[in-house]
Amino acid sequence: MTLLIGAMRAALIEKVRKPQPTKAALEAEAKAAAEEQAQAAAAADAKRRAEGRRKPGKKAKPLSGVPAAKAQRNFTDPDSRILKSKDGFIQGYNAQAAVDGCAQIIVAQTLAPGQSDQDQLVPLVDAIETNLGCRPKEASADAGYCSEANLAALAARGLAGYVAVARAKRAAEAKRTVGGPFTQEMQRKLKQVVEPVFGQIKQARGFRQFLLRGAEKVRAEWAMICTAHNILKLANAA
Repeated sequence: MTLLIGAMRAALIEKVRKPQPTKAALEAEAKAAAEEQAQAAAAADAKRRAEGRRKPGKKAKPLSGVPAAKAQRNFTDPDSRILKSKDGFIQGYNAQAAVDGCAQIIVAQTLAPGQSDQDQLVPLVDAIETNLGCRPKEASADAGYCSEANLAALAARGLAGYVAVARAKRAAEAKRTVGGPFTQEMQRKLKQVVEPVFGQIKQARGFRQFLLRGAEKVRAEWAMICTAHNILKLANAA
């Protein structure tokens, strides 16, 4: 089996809703973020002290616990995020799918609220063995999934990976460590794409926006959409 992995950004359908305590919710989020940062800093400092090391550089400025002037929150679905798509910025989710390269059947799917695809590759690959009882021989994915860690994970699982290579554009993407030995090797390979399946879901099935709210419900909705795609594929092949 050749496995094709890709992501599709899908927006929410806005619904009329009751007014929400916007300021209080934003303040609660800012306070929680500040507390999380403080706990992480304290744990890191304790570890350095135990190892007898000094913290390099200047001390990081702690979060104030006060929401930024331009802070925003979507109260229709707080789990959703502002995502960049081919059509501009949308409020929605990052839908993921692993597809059989020959039959175009969706063999694994997941959904994430964030823009990054980095943490979705390995769970999708591992879900294949759970769902089908066997591992694919090959896996193809676009540049959003490319990192030394992901390529190493494919190699450790005995998969021939075909993942598009792109340079990190921001410091926040440093964890990709693109340019390492696995990435350099990948530059010499070709790749297929999962886009035909997403095109079929959007055009032939008419799916454009999620109807439900909350990450768990939207994950279930995405699973139903993938199942409907598979049923129609199998019916047409019969």
